[in-house]
Amino acid sequence: MSKPINVLAICGSLRKASYNRMALQAAIELAPSGMSITEAEIGTLPLYNADIQQAGMPAAVQELSAKIAAADALLFVTPEYNYSTSAALKNAIDWISRVPNHPFAGKPVAMMGASMGLHGTVRAQTHLRHIMVFLNMLPLNKPEVMIAQAQNKFDAAGKLTDEVTRGLIRDLMAALAAWTERLRGA
Repeated sequence: MSKPINVLAICGSLRKASYNRMALQAAIELAPSGMSITEAEIGTLPLYNADIQQAGMPAAVQELSAKIAAADALLFVTPEYNYSTSAALKNAIDWISRVPNHPFAGKPVAMMGASMGLHGTVRAQTHLRHIMVFLNMLPLNKPEVMIAQAQNKFDAAGKLTDEVTRGLIRDLMAALAAWTERLRGA
């Protein structure tokens, strides 16, 4: 890597001990040299309401928007709730998309997710990809990381123990680094 890459990670699960938060910790651990990953807080955002927006963007929205703008790339870690992304993640995206000159446009982004089901987070990631395209984010296409049956892939301390999944996350983070460098013209 020619220049350090600062990634802002947005986890769609608010639960501290969720499999998605554990997957995010694995991404932090497996990130390539020169890449740092910081997690954004989305649990303090109010529910999106145009009346609130018209009264002035809440401080938590402004803070998150500034962090997204300052990041070189984004990593979304999404659970799958009812065949889609979580309400918390969608709410955060809805708020930031309404900030003037929203910082999502042109931003390199990767996604991954974990669930206890057999399909991982395929439907949630498909919906998230549609949102990314509309907001002009530049999603990485491969590798796809959809951690199925997550309850069998983490130990009691929350460490990812499945070597295949660790390899996929390592590859995703390396691909995000290469994608970010390519887009910044390095």
